[in-house]
Amino acid sequence: MTHLTVDLPSEVPAEEEGGYTVMVPSLPGCISEGDTFEEAFANIKEAMDLYIERT
Repeated sequence: MTHLTVDLPSEVPAEEEGGYTVMVPSLPGCISEGDTFEEAFANIKEAMDLYIERT
């Protein structure tokens, strides 16, 4: 499998109840979250991989 690294703009608002949500506007519906900033970004990387595999 070939891997491609792409930088995409993302939005990372902190949630009032704690944690972070990451949204990638250029990939509609590609949203993930995590308890920490680092966890949220690890989760969105996986979500982006799955999104791209399915398209």
